[in-house]
Amino acid sequence: MTDDSRTSLRRTPRLQTHRILVLALDGVSAIDLGVPVQVFGRGSNAVSPTASVNPSGILPGGTWPYSVDICGDAPGLVTGADGLSYCVDVGLDALESADTIVIPGATSVVDDEPSAAVVGALLSAFERGARIAAISTGTFVLARTGLLAGRRATTHWSTAKELARRYPSIEVDENVLFIDEGALLTSAGAASAIDLCLHLIRRDHGVGLSNQVARRLVAAAYRSAGQAQYVPRSVPDPLGEVFADTREWALQHLGESLTLTDLAANAGVSVRTFSRRFVDDTGYTPMQWVLRARVDLARELLENSDLGIEQIADQVGLGTGANLRMHFQRILSTSPNEYRHTFSG
Repeated sequence: MTDDSRTSLRRTPRLQTHRILVLALDGVSAIDLGVPVQVFGRGSNAVSPTASVNPSGILPGGTWPYSVDICGDAPGLVTGADGLSYCVDVGLDALESADTIVIPGATSVVDDEPSAAVVGALLSAFERGARIAAISTGTFVLARTGLLAGRRATTHWSTAKELARRYPSIEVDENVLFIDEGALLTSAGAASAIDLCLHLIRRDHGVGLSNQVARRLVAAAYRSAGQAQYVPRSVPDPLGEVFADTREWALQHLGESLTLTDLAANAGVSVRTFSRRFVDDTGYTPMQWVLRARVDLARELLENSDLGIEQIADQVGLGTGANLRMHFQRILSTSPNEYRHTFSG
């Protein structure tokens, strides 16, 4: 059963205010901290309790169904990232009454292990029945509790390999926006934090309220959890200098029928030597690299042109629309049409 199909099965209307605690640790990201506050905070009650689309998420009398507070590992000043600091009034004791705990990303949680007090407070809250959601590198804190062992999880794509190295018992998926494991949820970077928070509202109160909040935020009402994170390029970067001229030549000829022999001939070496040194320099075989370069070019054309799928497939050297769809799904976990709908200007 998919994450999306499980959503409706889990949703149970809440009859009292749901308390959300956002745990701000040293080096906390301002945007990771701000997203749950904006989505769940009192400003969200600007949505209309009389709206025609499923207003059941609003409590009797038009009361907003969530309260949100920020806590630290102790009351006082929390030094955030990028020169910002935050004054919090409550410490870890506040987690004892939380229904949902949100852990934003922070520089400290990748560089250092969270304190035993933080880990213990999270474990106690989870055992009590609290739901825990981690944003971006906040997944490192949740991983340290051991609760993610044997489960799927995600984090920002730039730190996913480190998460997998440090916690091999976790099935790390760097190619999704967020993962719902019931009472434990993880998301990728800051933008996907909005998707995660809207997903929680859908779970709790249905799509009507979630759509209203999305409109207030001027955000996409729904992006599938399995949608790819969209790293800037599929082609690995940075690359070494070996065969740099041949790579540039290949980028100018993606629409043509490029073969391994063509690439080796351009580089002036044997096919065997070219293949071995190319892998050493880029981490990809030559034809894997060409395929990803073609998908990247297709992405640009989907974003910036009105060309049809068949036309794009022909221009990037993938031949047919079916071929483009297959490789697009395999590399980016979405379809060309969905990608264009999301990213087209």
